[in-house]
This record gives sequence, structure tokens and C-alpha cells, in this order.
Amino acid sequence: MRLLVDTSVWSLAFRRNAPSTLPKVRRLARALRDGEQVFTTGLILQELLQGIPDPAGRQAVLERFRALPRVVPDVQDHIDAAELRHRLAAQGVRVGTIDALLAQLCLRHDLTLLTTDLTFNRIAELTPLSVVRGGA
Repeated sequence: MRLLVDTSVWSLAFRRNAPSTLPKVRRLARALRDGEQVFTTGLILQELLQGIPDPAGRQAVLERFRALPRVVPDVQDHIDAAELRHRLAAQGVRVGTIDALLAQLCLRHDLTLLTTDLTFNRIAELTPLSVVRGGA
């Protein structure tokens, strides 16, 4: 499986006081251990770094993320993400700009999203987006 790991999961994985028994954190650890393809994007890295107050912690995240392949949105991804937001809104689902872009990147690159954000489950019900469900 090719995974795009959302900020919500990385944030839990990097917390010192978070139990590693959380299902999505275990799924991430298994993917990394088993050599599954784990992708990231600049938005996820930015969100993580914004939440880490100390320079040493930010540097540790940067070092770990160097090994991950990145998906980089192009202009068409932004256009398609805006269209995705419009289609979802017409169906009564409100999605933020970043979440729409992450969903679009998953759709374009055939990635499964590993997230704790339940909004993506709703998106997956209405689009071909693939998300890791439950405890995985």
C-alpha cells in the first residue's frame, strides 16, 4: 500500500507522551518497518513544524522527513482541489482548503490516506479517495 500520512497521525507519533498503541500510530510504525511506501508533502511538513516550539524538535522532524518521498502539487492539483471542494459542498460536506488539496494529491497519485481526521472518511464515501479505516 502507498500511504500519505496526515499531520494528525505524525503529530501523535512524535508526541513523547502519546501511547504507541494508538491504532493509526501502530499502522504507521508497521508501514515504516515493513518498507511500505510512505509519502509526505510540504503542507504536512509545514503543519508539523508549526506545532513544534523548539528548534531541536523541528530539526529532528526535518531529519526524519528527508527520507520520505514527497508529492508536490502542481497548478492542476489546486484547480482540481477547488473543484473537489465545490462538489463536496454541493453534497453538504464542508472541507478545508488544505484537506481538499491532500485528498486531491491522494487521488492523483493513487495514495491511501492514513489520518485520524474523520472528515476524510466522509470524503471517501463521496469520492474514490482511499483512507485507512478503523484500527487498520
